[in-house]
Amino acid sequence: MRLILYLGKGGVGKTTTAAATAVRAARMGYRTLVVSTDVAHSLADALDCQVGPSPTQLSENLWAQEINVLEEVRQHWGELQGFVSNLLKRKGVNEVAAEELAVIPGMEEVVSLLHIRKQAKEGNYDAVIVDAAPTGETVRLLTMPETFTWYASRVMQWETSTMKVAKPLIRALVPASDMFDTLPRFVEQVEALRATLADPKISSYRLVVNPERMVIKEAQRAATYLALYGYPVDGVVLNRVMPSDVRGHSFIEQMQEIQASYRAQVHDIFTPLPIWEAPMYAREIKGLDDLADVGAALFGERNPLDVFYVGKTMDITKQGDQYELRLPLPHVEVNKVNMTKRGDQLFIEIGNFRREMILPTMLADRPALRAVFRNGELVVQFGAPAPLETI
Repeated sequence: MRLILYLGKGGVGKTTTAAATAVRAARMGYRTLVVSTDVAHSLADALDCQVGPSPTQLSENLWAQEINVLEEVRQHWGELQGFVSNLLKRKGVNEVAAEELAVIPGMEEVVSLLHIRKQAKEGNYDAVIVDAAPTGETVRLLTMPETFTWYASRVMQWETSTMKVAKPLIRALVPASDMFDTLPRFVEQVEALRATLADPKISSYRLVVNPERMVIKEAQRAATYLALYGYPVDGVVLNRVMPSDVRGHSFIEQMQEIQASYRAQVHDIFTPLPIWEAPMYAREIKGLDDLADVGAALFGERNPLDVFYVGKTMDITKQGDQYELRLPLPHVEVNKVNMTKRGDQLFIEIGNFRREMILPTMLADRPALRAVFRNGELVVQFGAPAPLETI
C-alpha cells in the first residue's frame, strides 16, 4: 500500500499532478484512489467527472473522493464534542464560546488524515494519492498529530483529580458520551497515523512547483518543515515548463529565458531529490485521457508508485545550547565552503555549487558559526540566540 501526498502553493497544479499520477497508476493496473483534502475542491473539474464525499469509481482501477471535512468531524467526533461543550457550559462558559472551545485544535485536519489512513488500512486500494490543500494549510495539517496528542493528553489529565471522582456521575448523566473512554482510543489512532505518515515504505511527499521565484521559496519552506517533522520527501514536480525551442516571439522567448533560470535553481536547490518536469500545454488539461498524457510526460516508463528517494534531505540536532544542521550533498566536490545568513535564509557556496536554504524558525534568530563538508554532508553549526535587549 502506498500513500502519496502532493503539496505546493495554490495554483501550481497540484490537483492536475495528483490526478495524473492516479490515472497513470490505475492504467498500470493498480487499484488507485485519488483524494482531495482541500476545502475548495477542484479534483472533479480536473477529472471532468462527478466526484462525491465517498469514493466514486471513474474507470477500471480508478476511484476519486472529495472529503467533506465537516461531515467527517460530525461522524467521528460529534458525541465527544457535544459532551465537552456541555461540560464547559455547566462550568459557566458562554454557550457560543463553549462550542468553540470544545473543538480540539487540529481536529478537522486530523479527522481528514484519519479518514485517508482508514482507506489505506482497509486494503481496498494499492495506492491513495492525496491532492492536498495549499502549502501552509498542509504543513499545519501534517504537524497536527503532535499538536493534537499534546492537547488531548492535557484533557485526559483531568481524570487524575476532580474528574476521576466525578466520572461515575458523568456516566450516569451522559452514558453514551464517556470522553475518558473515547479520547484515549482516538489518541491511539492519531499516534498510529503519525507512524504511517512518517514511514518511507508507505508514505511519500512530493512538492509541486512552477519555475517562479515565490513558488520556489514556498516549496523550500515546505521541504524544510517536512524534514523537520521526519516526513519523507521523494521528489519534486516542476510543472508548466515552457518548451525550449520557442522562436520568433520576443515576449515568449523572454519568458522562456526567465523560466530557464528558475529551472536551474530548482535542480540546484532540491538536490539530491529527483526532479520530474511537466510541460506547459497549449490546451486546458481535463479528463482522464489528458491526465494520462501528463502522467506519461512526468514518469515515462517509470512506476509512479515507486519510492524514488530514501533518506533525510535535512537533519537538525541539538548540541547543548547550539544546533547542528546536516545537509546531504553526495554529488558535490569538496572545496572551500562560503556561507552567508540573512534572517531565515542561508546561502552556501562550495566551489561552483550554490545552495539557498530556508531555515526553520528555531534557527532563524541564531548566528551561523561555521560550515564544514564532512562525509558527503554539509554540516552547519548555529550558536545561541543573541540576548534580548532590555529597554
